[in-house]
Amino acid sequence: MSYFTERHGIREPVKHTTKITIEMYALLFDCCEKYYDNIAWKFPEQCLDGNGICGMDIDKFNNELMFERPSLYRGYNKKIVKPEKNEEYDQYALLDLIEFFANNVRDISFRYWHSYFRHDDLSFAETYNVFDAFRNEINNIFRKTGLMYTLTDKKNVERVIEDSTLTAEVETIVKTIKEIGTRELLEEAIMLFKQPNPSAMKMAVDKIWDAFERLKTYHGADKQKKASIEKIANDISNGQAEYIKLFNDEFSALTNIGNNFRIRHHETNKINITDQRHYDYFFNRCLSLISLAIQYLQ
Repeated sequence: MSYFTERHGIREPVKHTTKITIEMYALLFDCCEKYYDNIAWKFPEQCLDGNGICGMDIDKFNNELMFERPSLYRGYNKKIVKPEKNEEYDQYALLDLIEFFANNVRDISFRYWHSYFRHDDLSFAETYNVFDAFRNEINNIFRKTGLMYTLTDKKNVERVIEDSTLTAEVETIVKTIKEIGTRELLEEAIMLFKQPNPSAMKMAVDKIWDAFERLKTYHGADKQKKASIEKIANDISNGQAEYIKLFNDEFSALTNIGNNFRIRHHETNKINITDQRHYDYFFNRCLSLISLAIQYLQ
């Protein structure tokens, strides 16, 4: 649904962010709460007449999540709740909670109003169609708040990456790489790059540089590495001298970045990467050359 101000272009665009404010946290948490009945099969509260499940047992839920995700915000009674104003909270633990619901919501096959105890008795199907409704609600909250995340059909929360070299086409090309080691490293790097947690972004850059170093030996390792790089650069360039120099220089520049910055190597003389946005830059620059080069591999 679009509102009047949106249709007429007089509403300021929603600011995109990866920081989950306390208000955003509340919206996402409330959405999860709506689906408590759909995970009651996992944490069943039994009806007092002994004839079945009448809802979710909050204590069982809280006890399991204490170990599943101990850094989830909890109130004074150790129950999982929305954080109070000015309280610190782990926003990535909330994303884990969303994934927990995504992977456990189950369809309610029958709901019977038990008038004596004034609750619904629930029966569950072995189907998970309710996930689509849950996913749509969560993603709608992400969109309207400007949060750069999405809940995928694989039930994972991923970063929404704007203006990135990483596209669906690049992911498809990666799957065609015949050399197993290079392909596996790139697939792991891409998987990590999509994750919301900043530490995963750091690991993604490490992995893509591992893939870059392996790619450099595609046509020969050790003493043949230089010749291998030259062949890749020549193939990309279709033999044109200006492009050969351009790509040889880029291979050299990326090698220097990997050697001088704290990527793969962690000696005290390496340059620390303290701005998370620089990880995005390094990842995309390295992927840009790799994604071009692998189209020319034979």
